[in-house]
Amino acid sequence: MYTAILRAAALTAALAPVLAAPHSVAAATNSTFYGITVHVSSNNIKVQDPKTKQTLSFLIVPKFDQVFSADGKTTYQMSKIKAGQYVGIIYDQKALGARHADKIYLLTNANQRIGTQ
Repeated sequence: MYTAILRAAALTAALAPVLAAPHSVAAATNSTFYGITVHVSSNNIKVQDPKTKQTLSFLIVPKFDQVFSADGKTTYQMSKIKAGQYVGIIYDQKALGARHADKIYLLTNANQRIGTQ
């Protein structure tokens, strides 16, 4: 009985500095990527920058509901995103280094809200 208590105390003492340390290393900053949608499915989206021809893929978590108009006032379903559509994606790489979308903005080719001239 006392052995289990001593083991728990030792483990707590060993983990205390790790748990108390600031999480600056784990706190990744968000990045933004703009481009034309090449592929979209329920679990990922692939976007190509038309200027540099760079193509990036982003994971999408189940029940993703962060699709917005350019001004951020209107939300959309993922089904609104189609191949060939210009989008802006805010993403990070916290989960095992894989890029995953935090928010997706539907844009025109001029980085403008859809429906404006």
